[in-house]
Amino acid sequence: MSDEQQPYAPSQKAQRTPTTGAAVSSRRRMSRGRKIWYWLLAALAKFLMRLIWLTCRVERVIGAEHMDAAHASGRPIIPCYWHQMHIYGVRYMLDQLERGMKVGFLISPSVSGELPAKMARDWGATVVRGSPTRTGGQALRDMYLTINRDQVSPVITVDGPQGPAEVVKIGAVLLARLTGAPMIPMAYAASRSIKWRSWDRFLMPLPFARISIVVGAPIRVPKGLPIDELEPLRLELEQALKSVNQAAETAAGQR
Repeated sequence: MSDEQQPYAPSQKAQRTPTTGAAVSSRRRMSRGRKIWYWLLAALAKFLMRLIWLTCRVERVIGAEHMDAAHASGRPIIPCYWHQMHIYGVRYMLDQLERGMKVGFLISPSVSGELPAKMARDWGATVVRGSPTRTGGQALRDMYLTINRDQVSPVITVDGPQGPAEVVKIGAVLLARLTGAPMIPMAYAASRSIKWRSWDRFLMPLPFARISIVVGAPIRVPKGLPIDELEPLRLELEQALKSVNQAAETAAGQR
């Protein structure tokens, strides 16, 4: 990713994943007025994110060789980051989509998920609607098929959708166990930013901030590993995410 890179402007249209049967919209029917409102919100949110991407500068990507290796292998990965890392977590994964990786996002099946789902589809990503807390088994099945059949790399915010913050839930580890896809911890930090007073302390870079992104080494879970032996790997992923976050903050001058 170069310092002069412009906001992502995909030419391809997002498509429903045909082989998973994963829902691409909530089960609740929306009125025409609500649909228009969500369309306007999505347009505004995309504009604001592109404005941030345009005015901020990515100075460095530490650990880019791990993502390069994933591209070279041609096999799916499971990118993982904290819920607060969406703005440049999404930006970096859209860069991977532009490079040829099939990128997906797990998004809540509720009506509140319609906005991020529309944005992800507009950017060309695969959308899987599900939630570890509401549709756990079905979401895991759809993600499994998305990886194994469609060769999509699904991004997981491992402490979402409701927290607690910076505590890894077991879903990503289970998915890695089922598919053999490695988990890739990621984080970013900005030289100038604010954090919202939300449960995840959502990170918002300020205009003209310098951005540092850190990609950690892959974490693999052996297929067939007994369920009662997954906890150490969950803790390993949690520690890896804390480590890449600290490295990003140091690189951005936050520490």
